[in-house]
Amino acid sequence: MKIATFNINNVVSRLAVLTAWLEAEQPDVVCLQELKADQGAFPLAALEALGYGAVWKGQRTWNGVAILARGMTPVLTRTALPGDPDKAQARYIEAAVNGVLVGGLYLPNGNPAPGPKFDYKLVWFEAFNAHAQTLLDAKVPVVLAGDYNVVPTEADLYPNHSYGDNALLRPESRAAFQRLLDQGWTDGLRAIHPTGPLWTFWSYLRFRWPKDKGLRIDHLLVSPQLTDALVDAGVDRWVRDLDGASDHAPAWITLDR
Repeated sequence: MKIATFNINNVVSRLAVLTAWLEAEQPDVVCLQELKADQGAFPLAALEALGYGAVWKGQRTWNGVAILARGMTPVLTRTALPGDPDKAQARYIEAAVNGVLVGGLYLPNGNPAPGPKFDYKLVWFEAFNAHAQTLLDAKVPVVLAGDYNVVPTEADLYPNHSYGDNALLRPESRAAFQRLLDQGWTDGLRAIHPTGPLWTFWSYLRFRWPKDKGLRIDHLLVSPQLTDALVDAGVDRWVRDLDGASDHAPAWITLDR
């Protein structure tokens, strides 16, 4: 069972990119972020033609999240994060697929930091961590996949970077992510690849893609019930090189189930 996360950065304008990737890699489950489309503008028919069912929460211009499943429609359980401080923002969706509960998230960016946007990021993060603990307490197989907008450690971005006090690297952001891991979640990518670059995002600015100056901000966390089933993980870097690509590449894990 291959579960992927992909910040598509506009699902309508980048449908060709999404289609090329789905046809080539055929993931079983996909969490999408930054749909940037109204609920009625989501390209369901095009995805169904590729063999994918979907559930989604759209939002015009910003945000928006979806979960796709190959050969079936995910069983929707939530379209909002419990305790979300701003329910107008579409940042969380949850569904069951083949016995696994999948939470798809788009955590706030938080820039500029410090400031109100960073405060919102931290409040949202705490609400998410609280919900994550509730899921762990239920002792069911769970994957939490999405754009966390957190670079967990200095090993998760290019050397001699210029990000400084960017909200993705701030100590408060990293501490919140570590508290999440300390609950008992396993970082799927790092469990398979403990060292080395695993970039999932390259800014459009300053030629960072051709120079391979990337960051790892897209993560897939697995609950203890799935840790032993984790057999592979990776990043489909080739997608970032397509014409009209998102600034993210899909990240994925494979479960032996």
